Amino acid sequence: MTTPASLPQRTLGRCGITVPAVGIGCWAIGGPDDNLGLPMGWSTGASAAQAAAGLETAWERGARLFDTADVYGHGRSERLLGGLVARVPRDEIVLVSKVGYFAGTAEHGFEPRHMRRQLEQTLDNLRTDRLDIYFLHHSEFGPDDRWLKGAVEAMRSFHEEGLIRAVGMRGPHRFALDRLTVPADQRGDKIARFRAVFETVQPDVLAVRDNLLSPHERSEGIFAFAREQQVGVLINKPLSQGLLTGAYDPHALPLFGPGDHRLRKRWFQSDAVKVIDDGLQELQSLVGWGRQDLIRIALWACLDRYAHAAVLTGYTRAEQVAVNLSCLGQAPPPDVIAQARDIMGRVQTRLDQLGEVFIDETTKGADRP
Repeated sequence: MTTPASLPQRTLGRCGITVPAVGIGCWAIGGPDDNLGLPMGWSTGASAAQAAAGLETAWERGARLFDTADVYGHGRSERLLGGLVARVPRDEIVLVSKVGYFAGTAEHGFEPRHMRRQLEQTLDNLRTDRLDIYFLHHSEFGPDDRWLKGAVEAMRSFHEEGLIRAVGMRGPHRFALDRLTVPADQRGDKIARFRAVFETVQPDVLAVRDNLLSPHERSEGIFAFAREQQVGVLINKPLSQGLLTGAYDPHALPLFGPGDHRLRKRWFQSDAVKVIDDGLQELQSLVGWGRQDLIRIALWACLDRYAHAAVLTGYTRAEQVAVNLSCLGQAPPPDVIAQARDIMGRVQTRLDQLGEVFIDETTKGADRP
């Protein structure tokens, strides 16, 4: 694969897949959506024309890594991305998708025959004959992990058949419904759960949420584990879904419509955005006053974690893609990254004091950006 010279290269661990350090996350272009009885999409998502323009801009600016999932708009994101795939050399693009959160009429999202049908549909949507990385989208495999063994065997079969190049799994996380149905004191240790599933799956690549609002010690632990296991990492939400870019005005928040996951997330409420905005002003006094300065430090704070990690940046407009791919430049000095983490770490502590759970009349549950 020819990697554009304008972006640093990252090799995703032992699988050997090489990508530019900044890739494109295609969740938002799936639009508004519901799954498992919860809002799971983006009501402020892009039109088809805007999505296509963003993908074209990404390609022209050097993006070669694109991440989607079957459940993002229930196929809409994959189909939009497929429009780009059909126009570019297949060997020049790294395609990532996921399975598990959409069960359809199957008993479970990880029922092996359902997984195969979903993979076939994903390949059709993306207009390709193979994926580069295929992720198990979560780690809930039914009572007593009923579907775990079959899911792993299915992934291995896909790999042997040449349908996928590498297997991915999520880092430590909570299954979406657990936050709705399982009391906080009964949810179990997600780190222990992750390690147990990792031992069975033996993935090539991990998907890890990390950004300047993530607890530093937790992030250090998962990246040390990835280093020890020699696996690649795709870092999602490096800009905390726009919260770290100053895109949200605490006095004039956008209206999140039906099917928008932000309806159920505490950090997108005005008091939380105000706390973040205060921290961003302090951060800008360190790194510069432009939005691109905030994006640059946020991306490098993630890329600095691990040499075999790449970040995924989402978008709803082509201008966002252009900025995200053009502002990286040289890595800031280590002391600047450390100061940035310290500033936003204090913000994260203040956010915790506000409380994690947001409850409205229609949705009870919470998640962190």
